[in-house]
Amino acid sequence: MANAYTWDCKTVNVYPTYESLDDVVYVVHWRLTATSPETHVVNGETVPYTAEVYGTESLSLADIGTGFIPFADLTNEITTGWTETTMGADEVQALKDSLDTNIAEQITPTSETKTIGE
Repeated sequence: MANAYTWDCKTVNVYPTYESLDDVVYVVHWRLTATSPETHVVNGETVPYTAEVYGTESLSLADIGTGFIPFADLTNEITTGWTETTMGADEVQALKDSLDTNIAEQITPTSETKTIGE
């Protein structure tokens, strides 16, 4: 079974006023989390393997007059769509591939950190 991906695109920067519109989003602070169907035990609790990446995406304001959505009507799904569109499919896939690699490394490590005894 494949990893599941969850976007959190709820934190944004806005211009209080832009071209007579209020609270115009121009930057999305995003976080993408991958969750594996495989689990492991951490502190006595069974939890899935996860990996996370985060960043910001600047939005184009060129088309702001067409399709403007008032801030009160914005949802995580809407800002996630903006973020994915601005990034492009290749970058989104590269992020997911990187998260998949991270989880695979957690499940089957190719190296470990150890401390030499005294």
